[in-house]
Amino acid sequence: MNVLLWVLQVLFGVYFVAIGVSHFIVPPGLPAMMGWMYELSPALHWFSGTAEILGGLGLILPGLTKIQTRLTPLAGAGLVLVMLGALTWHFQRGETQNIMFNVVLALFVGFIAYGRWKLSPLVDKAAS
Repeated sequence: MNVLLWVLQVLFGVYFVAIGVSHFIVPPGLPAMMGWMYELSPALHWFSGTAEILGGLGLILPGLTKIQTRLTPLAGAGLVLVMLGALTWHFQRGETQNIMFNVVLALFVGFIAYGRWKLSPLVDKAAS
């Protein structure tokens, strides 16, 4: 279980950091599925980008450093909330494909949060 959780943490951690950064430097020519990024307000870009970067880092860094490992399940739970917000945004716009993608992302980061909280918690340096 520990190996599976680490693979998911790294995969989704890198994904969320990359998506978070893209909120600050919205590149031209995004695929149609990501066209919604051009319509977000600057405040929503800032909030969402910051939350995704911090959440992505929170999935990886506490476990690597063995410092404040309790933050990993909290990062996963926070990303579930971010995905619920994204789901609401896409629902209002009738973007079914994006809604389903947000549900899948929320399920994966929710599993990471639960896994690191109950199934295979990370251990702090001070506790080992």
